[in-house]
Amino acid sequence: MVSYLPCLLFSLLLLSSSSFAAETGKIGINYGRIANNLPTPTQVVQLLKSQSITRAKLYDSDPTVLKAFANSGISLVVALPNENLTAAANSQSYTDTWVETNIVPYHPATAISAIAVGNEVNVDSNNVPHLVPAMSNLYESLKSKKLDDVIKISSPISFNALGSSYPSSSGVFKEELVSTLVQPMLEFLKKTSSYLMVNAYPFFAYSGNSDQIGLDYALFRPNSGVVDSGNGLKYTSLFEAQLDAVFAAMSALKFDDVKVVVTETGWPSQGDENEVGANAANAASYNGNLVKRVLTGGGTPLRPNDPLDVYLFALFNENQKTGPTSERNYGLFYPNQEKVYSISLTGAGAAAVAPAVNEGSKVIVTGQTWCVANEEASKEKLQNGLDWACGAGQADCRPIQPGATCYNPGSLVAHASYAFNSYYQLKARASGTCDFGGVAHVVSQSPKFGACTFPTGY
Repeated sequence: MVSYLPCLLFSLLLLSSSSFAAETGKIGINYGRIANNLPTPTQVVQLLKSQSITRAKLYDSDPTVLKAFANSGISLVVALPNENLTAAANSQSYTDTWVETNIVPYHPATAISAIAVGNEVNVDSNNVPHLVPAMSNLYESLKSKKLDDVIKISSPISFNALGSSYPSSSGVFKEELVSTLVQPMLEFLKKTSSYLMVNAYPFFAYSGNSDQIGLDYALFRPNSGVVDSGNGLKYTSLFEAQLDAVFAAMSALKFDDVKVVVTETGWPSQGDENEVGANAANAASYNGNLVKRVLTGGGTPLRPNDPLDVYLFALFNENQKTGPTSERNYGLFYPNQEKVYSISLTGAGAAAVAPAVNEGSKVIVTGQTWCVANEEASKEKLQNGLDWACGAGQADCRPIQPGATCYNPGSLVAHASYAFNSYYQLKARASGTCDFGGVAHVVSQSPKFGACTFPTGY
């Protein structure tokens, strides 16, 4: 996933091979593995099943993962990584071997429904010329195995493939990408009855333009809406406005009949100081409300009859991802399989972390949440945060003094967690009050450190 500005659940997505749309949309989840502390693939399958998730998307075709998903009833999108595009584009025998090695031994026991050829190649100019030839060769390889009707070929593009996206009716692809990438790819997708994969993140648009974009508009919460000056359509969510910008760009090239799947979208539960809006309350609102929106049915203002099909990013927080703090905090689950925050994955009920409410410039969480220390943070940073919370932060740290009720266990993580949470609750769980230099995060389950009970409010 690439961070870019704009101008983009859980039951899981990807269209079945026999149909592009259903009466309601579909939700899927991205299972990324750039981490050294994740559960085994077998455990992941059980987690997905326990959450009623039936669709997942991978970033490779790891045999251990593919075997774990066999007979699970979970549909998979697998991937041919960017580093393999040149070889795939230049050699039919390469793609024949790739399909023979990565698809044939596993399908249909492992229900592979699509192959994502590369990822966000539009931001990787070196691979642009290789993408569609690689897709074509892979398609021919599938065809030789009589799998072309059941496994689709596509490639995720990032939202910044658009040269214009606001208002939505002005959506067009970047001129330099039209003839080299977009036009030939859309022709291929139409010819093979496949669909366009798009990665879209309203978070990036909001974070970079929070002075112009309303938070409620970005989080699917009730708002007055935005009227498109070009076509008069009214939008009440930034997600739908972004998606319609893609549709407008496709329409300008006369590809209105190619379907779209949102293969990545999400909201981080933590971020750096300059990543406005990155917190657990907003992540719960965005993802929870998006699930409800998708499963309610219907499409966007521009394509009202096309249900929304979406893969949420991501299943886990991935601790080895590079870049800003947000990149490591898109997960719905921690590696220990506990939820980062609670939302309904089937669209039923309200989010356990209730939608935040605005109080002036503050965003206050209205659900039951706690602030705890990151166990992987350095001792120095944890100690600094603890000292500040108990000092200038005026947190109630009396219970973690020697002999007091929450002194045991006498670990730095436990004491820092208590102090961080005390400050967080003291500040009414306002946005930005659970950070402490990036060593704390919000959770929706009561922390457990010995017999200590963490307060939920003052």
